[in-house]
Amino acid sequence: MLYEVVKFAAAPLTTAMCRPHISGAAHVPRSGPAILAANHLSVLDSFLLPALLPRHVTFTAKNEYFDGNPVSGFFMRLGGSLPIDRESAHAAQAMLDDAAALLERGELFGIHPEGTRSPDGRLYRGKIGVAWLALKTGAPVLPVALSGTDKVLPYGAKVPRPAKIGISIGAPMRFEGDHANARDRRRVTDEIMAAIQKLSGQEYVPTYAASYKASNGMS
Repeated sequence: MLYEVVKFAAAPLTTAMCRPHISGAAHVPRSGPAILAANHLSVLDSFLLPALLPRHVTFTAKNEYFDGNPVSGFFMRLGGSLPIDRESAHAAQAMLDDAAALLERGELFGIHPEGTRSPDGRLYRGKIGVAWLALKTGAPVLPVALSGTDKVLPYGAKVPRPAKIGISIGAPMRFEGDHANARDRRRVTDEIMAAIQKLSGQEYVPTYAASYKASNGMS
């Protein structure tokens, strides 16, 4: 109930500030489970997409989004995002288990396969959690391309600013394979990232964003 109340109040403000252009919204099922796999340009990505879609979407977000910037923490809590400790493999698996249970209840789950924000606007290699979920639950994956969200809350900024954003949602993708098989997980993840890249037009980088940041002294 709180989610719906907050969304009702926040949606007009979000629309006025971001002037969103949304395409492919019809691909989001009116009922039943689906995974929204989106690129990641801004802290607010995990809030903006749920705020602008008609159905409740639960996203995952790193702990720092809750405990660091007070603006992002406020929005993450309002959106009901699932926190995750990226340094803990146990915590990551626990989050995936919670997400799988959510999908099995027929809900929508959102995830950023890159695992962290793009440091330079390019699209980075996806982590295999999204494939584990798709293969484990059988839920369809909807590739999502966000644009302009990094203008709303640029890296290092604490206050959102008006900027036009775009949201492009692709057709549902279904996959076959074994969620316990590493090759199947990698294959499915790469197919999802290719679909996101086709929608976003971003340059693709075949390395993890976290590795790029670490090698360049970025947080």
